Amino acid sequence: MNKNTTDKIVVRVTQWFGILLLAGIILWAGLYFWKGYHYEQTNDAQVDAYLSPINAKVGGYISKIYYQDNQKVRKGDTLVQIEPDEYGLKKKAALAALSAARAKLNILSAGEETQLKNIEVSKARMSGFRAKLDQQQREYERYKQLLAEESTTPQKFENVHTALLINKSDYAESAASISVAESKLKDIKAERSAINAEIKIKEALLEREDLDMTYTVITAPFDGQLGRKTIQEGQLIQAGQTLTFLTNQTEDKWVVANFKETQIGDFKAGQKVNVEVDAFPGQHFSGLIESLSSTTGSRYSLLPPDNATGNFVKVIQRIPVRIKLTDTKDKLSKLSAGMNANVYILKN
Repeated sequence: MNKNTTDKIVVRVTQWFGILLLAGIILWAGLYFWKGYHYEQTNDAQVDAYLSPINAKVGGYISKIYYQDNQKVRKGDTLVQIEPDEYGLKKKAALAALSAARAKLNILSAGEETQLKNIEVSKARMSGFRAKLDQQQREYERYKQLLAEESTTPQKFENVHTALLINKSDYAESAASISVAESKLKDIKAERSAINAEIKIKEALLEREDLDMTYTVITAPFDGQLGRKTIQEGQLIQAGQTLTFLTNQTEDKWVVANFKETQIGDFKAGQKVNVEVDAFPGQHFSGLIESLSSTTGSRYSLLPPDNATGNFVKVIQRIPVRIKLTDTKDKLSKLSAGMNANVYILKN
């Protein structure tokens, strides 16, 4: 094969390659503009899912970790064990405090029974003093009549009168002692109410210690896949500290697409959506518009822009659109939260 023939072949291949490249560019451009004409589209979209933090409800030292990075777990699986010794001691102290409060109630019951017997004794004594008083009163009336008839001496009458006064005093003292005993009985009953309230408080504290004991075992709240493990055995954690994150696999995934405000004029809930995920080129996912945000994305920022405070520069805002994915769970299971996506919505 001579040089001229080789050059002709190279030129011919180059020509055909250029023609094919041009045809590909024209086809790509036509498809791009066709999609742009028939669809509202955006590449500012991501797959999303419910991501729940796993928090410690009580503090303490970690004694055992039962999961690894990205491990799938079932609801109720044990994730972390916190050393329970400290909470066991607190539970014993709460139980001892409850026993002491209940012992007070037993002592109070014994005191109440004693006070009731004292009241019975005082009432019996009062009956005796009443009988003596009645007898002395009759004696006094008789000697008073005898004194009027000058059948007795004034000294004898005075002795009878003095005895009457003494009997009246004894009777009044007995009545007063009964009143004091009944008052003490009321105090005991009031103290019983206070002790009963104290017992309820101690019971509630004991239940709280029981609850804290259960919190030393941290379990998965639902089926899902864990994230990165950031804790170690022996580490001290605080109540409320986030230990890891769990993606909820029992809930459907969705896509949040941020469309320009100039694109959403005809959008409505229930409208069909086509989704392409960058991680799986060539695959299409179906969906429906679930809702449109009532505000632009910038309004959720930490410092929302306020155009009245400085020079005004008009920037096209984006509206978050929530898209419900309608494919089977098996197909959606390979999608991960945070994946980038392209979203196409057919124009009306």
